[in-house]
Amino acid sequence: MDANTIISASKNTVFSEVSGEAVILNMNDGVYYGLDPVGVSIWKALQQPTEVQGIHAMLLGEYDVDPEQCLRDLVSLLEQLRQNQLLEVHVAAAQT
Repeated sequence: MDANTIISASKNTVFSEVSGEAVILNMNDGVYYGLDPVGVSIWKALQQPTEVQGIHAMLLGEYDVDPEQCLRDLVSLLEQLRQNQLLEVHVAAAQT
């Protein structure tokens, strides 16, 4: 996964925000997952297909964080979401 990868939340999830944190139910396996407030911002951005770099830019605009560390942490979280079937990776159309 790199900055140009297009991703979105899996359609097989149910999301609820409770006291600034997220509770996500994976409908495939019935397992609940939690996200902190930063994770909530990321999850909300994933409700439509978007590039990783767009989420990265959003986070840099909202938080005082080193850009490289932010990208590493973001990709790490996204990989965890993908491994738990909470994230869909989309294939971009070839440009001509």
